[in-house]
Amino acid sequence: MSESAGVLTGNGTNGVGLLDKERTFAGPGFNRWLVPPAALCIHLCIGMAYGFSVFWLPLSRAVGLKQSIACPADMSFFTHLFTTTCDWKVSELGWMFTLFFVFLGGAAAIWGGWLEHAGPRKAGFVAALCWCGGLVIGALAVYTHQLWLMWLGPGMLGGIGLGLGYISPVSTLIKWFPDRRGMATGMAIMGFGGGAMIGAPLADILMKHFATPTSVGVWETFLAMAAIYFVFMTMGAFGYRIPVPGWKPKGWTPPATNARAMITTRHVHVNVAPKTPQFWLIWWVLCLNVTAGIGIIGMASPMLQEVFAGKLIGVNAIFNDLTPVQKGQIAAIAAGFTGLLSLFNIAGRFVWASASDYLGRKPTYYTFFVLGIILYASAPWSGHAGHIALFVLAFGVILSMYGGGFATVPAYLADMFGTQMVGAIHGRLITAWSAAGIFGPVIVNYLREYQLDHGVARAQVYDITAYVLCGLLAIGFICNWMVKPVADKYFMTDAELEAERRLAHEAAARSASEVERAKNLDTTPSKPWMIVLAWLVVGVPLAWGVYTTLEKAWVLFQ
Repeated sequence: MSESAGVLTGNGTNGVGLLDKERTFAGPGFNRWLVPPAALCIHLCIGMAYGFSVFWLPLSRAVGLKQSIACPADMSFFTHLFTTTCDWKVSELGWMFTLFFVFLGGAAAIWGGWLEHAGPRKAGFVAALCWCGGLVIGALAVYTHQLWLMWLGPGMLGGIGLGLGYISPVSTLIKWFPDRRGMATGMAIMGFGGGAMIGAPLADILMKHFATPTSVGVWETFLAMAAIYFVFMTMGAFGYRIPVPGWKPKGWTPPATNARAMITTRHVHVNVAPKTPQFWLIWWVLCLNVTAGIGIIGMASPMLQEVFAGKLIGVNAIFNDLTPVQKGQIAAIAAGFTGLLSLFNIAGRFVWASASDYLGRKPTYYTFFVLGIILYASAPWSGHAGHIALFVLAFGVILSMYGGGFATVPAYLADMFGTQMVGAIHGRLITAWSAAGIFGPVIVNYLREYQLDHGVARAQVYDITAYVLCGLLAIGFICNWMVKPVADKYFMTDAELEAERRLAHEAAARSASEVERAKNLDTTPSKPWMIVLAWLVVGVPLAWGVYTTLEKAWVLFQ
């Protein structure tokens, strides 16, 4: 992607730094289809957060190497953070996952407004520094065996990188694809779901390569992945380009204002959006949709094993009656189920978000809630009847809608609040994800434990959970039904919008490109090979990830 293709010539660039927003405005000849692979370069890297559990078992024996060395039972929490003589527990490492998504939501909410002013290139590069820097600190933490450093590095600093990287392309993609908002955001956010498909098997390969008689290979793997990810994320950050204000695709005419469609041509400020009822209704729409799916992701493997038990291998036996060898066989099948759910999650992000361009955002979420209720309600029946294929398909569709909810919500926000500050507004709304990350696992895990403690058979412990999730989806349906067009009093006036655009460094771009805007800048690329190359850079790793996942999932159909 040549700099000459994306930097405005003339006034406005003198004295401007390479990362500044003024350097990212696209000029004539730039093709908008170069922006999605730039976003994928970042999202496929930070999506490894979903696959971090691949490190837990090796790290739990980093000191003992062949088997874990347990810490003394009377060791204090503070001492445990600094000890180098015993191994970490998987439960302690699991806090990394919580830190990832708490700091993701916090960073997106706090720095979303800064992103709109600084531009996606600077935000993407800072995200690369934080995420990859967190991995480097994680390598030091493993090498020195300091648990507090693990939580601080990959957990907290890496979580900030996740938040900035996650929202960095949202506003830019929506502005480049006003005719296909859902599809554009779906392509990028698909990458976050697919990051673990690439990162987890890559990490496994690297750990085996670096493992020695004195090391489990994790700290070396952290450093290698930090280097790989930094290259890809930097390529993505510098691949971002912003359309000049007023740009639209050649030949495309914006649809007439339609109150029923709830697609506004005006703009709400990020600080005003949370004062509207629409923001909080969509917050709950996302939170409840994610809650219904995220708990299942964490319990997919044990759920399949406990519901079907011996039926998975043609044996008529409940889970507790299986031999260790048989439990190992069904665990392998359950791993394939988990991988298959990941594929549905990824595919749903693109398919459902693209479909929302035709169905509308509100009807798309209606579909999520109604279809989700039907599928969750049918799960106990298909489980008790032994219909493995129907059970797997039902949860596959549920996970597709889980991913689709993430990918559709940025377009929903753009329709409701306008495009000027949609990235920042999306950052505030992502706190719904952090909340769902608590609600979902608590509901699924604690209901399961409660029922097991009260003598409920393992094959039936998920029945009540399914019905509770149906109730949450019903509440989400009501919240979505209550979403109405934003009242006029919340939109920025022309003067306020102009002031915001000056803060966002858009005034110079607008004056320098007045002629091009009037002509509807042509999106025909000056160098078509650049598009092919850009998509190959992200497409080849993604295809490899899909292949390895399908290879593991194939055991379900044997």
